[in-house]
Amino acid sequence: MSDKKQPVPARTSPAPVKPQSNAGEIDAFIRQARTLAASATGSGRLILALDATMSRQPTWDLACTLQGQMFDAVGKAGTLSVQLVYFRGLGECRSSAFVSDTNALKQLMTRIECRSGHTQIGKVLTHALKQTAAAKVNALVYIGDAMEENIDDLAEKAGSLGLHGVPVFVFQEGYDSGAEKAFKEIARLSKGAWFRFDRRAAATLAGLLSAVAVYATGGLKALEARGRPEDRLMIEHLRGGGK
Repeated sequence: MSDKKQPVPARTSPAPVKPQSNAGEIDAFIRQARTLAASATGSGRLILALDATMSRQPTWDLACTLQGQMFDAVGKAGTLSVQLVYFRGLGECRSSAFVSDTNALKQLMTRIECRSGHTQIGKVLTHALKQTAAAKVNALVYIGDAMEENIDDLAEKAGSLGLHGVPVFVFQEGYDSGAEKAFKEIARLSKGAWFRFDRRAAATLAGLLSAVAVYATGGLKALEARGRPEDRLMIEHLRGGGK
C-alpha cells in the first residue's frame, strides 16, 4: 500500500445527511465522546480503517457522525494521533497522515463517497504492519460488513500484528456469516476484539469506541482505572473472555 497521501476532492453538490438513528441515541453518543478529553491519559497512535464500498452507503452518514464526534473529542485532549485508512472502487485504498487535531480528518470523512468494489482488508493490515514498523501503532479499528479475500492470508497478517502488539478491534456491520468468521479470527489472532456495529444502538457503539481510544492511549491500566461497563467488556475481550 502506498504511503502517498492523496487528497480526496470535495463533492460539488454535497448530498444532505440523512439521519440513520434517532436524536436521543446520537446525543447520548456525543455526551460519552466528550468525556474522553478528561478520561484518556498518555499518548498513542490509532489507525481507523473503513470499508467504503457501496454496500456501506446506507449507514455511512451515521458512521461519519459517530466516528467524527468521538475522534474530535480525543483530538482536543491532544493524547491520541489518528490516521484514516479507507478502500473503495477498483483497487483504491488511501490513507491520511496521523493527526491529533481531527477537524481535518472529520472533514475528509464527510467528503468520502462509497463506490462499488471488492474488500481490500489485506491492504489495510499490511499498511498497519508497515506503519508500526516505522513508529509504534497502539491499535487498529476496522469497520466493515463484508470479506471477499483469502481468509488464510488475512489470518497471517493479523497474527503478525498480534506479534507486534497491534490489536485489531473489528466492528462488523450486518450479519454476513463469512465476514463474521473472518473478522473474529482477525481479532483473535491480533489479540484484539470483535463487536457488532449496530446503528440502532449508537450509544453502545460510542462506548466501545471510547474504550478503544482509552486503551490506545493508556493500555489495560487506563481501562481498569476508568472502569466503565464498556471498559470492563473490552478488558474481558482482550483477556480472551469475550465470545
